[in-house]
Amino acid sequence: QLQLVESGGGLVQPGGSLRLSCAASGLPLDYYAIGWFRQAPGKEREAVSCISNNNGTTHYADSVTGRFTISRDSAKSVVYLQMNGLKPEDTGVYYCAGEIWGWCRMQSSDFTSWGQGTQVTVSS
Repeated sequence: QLQLVESGGGLVQPGGSLRLSCAASGLPLDYYAIGWFRQAPGKEREAVSCISNNNGTTHYADSVTGRFTISRDSAKSVVYLQMNGLKPEDTGVYYCAGEIWGWCRMQSSDFTSWGQGTQVTVSS
């Protein structure tokens, strides 16, 4: 069973940066596409980014394109989400999730393994 643990969240000012980490154990990380999702207070969970497990193709929500970068370090079994130019609307709990099929469609129902989340707060 794939287990995922997120880390790196915190409180930052608008315009600041954070790097989130998603550490995998139990099964090789490269068996899965890894997606990042977030949920803000009072809002539905939304897909943020995904990286495939075959050709490394990356995907981003329109709201974060140009500001966020997802990457994979297979040797360390870690996926990162570098977040730059953070805005208050980026605030939420960020989750990483594994998708065994590798479609990287960023549909939450495709993802079967989920971490517990890490809080990101962007506020002045």
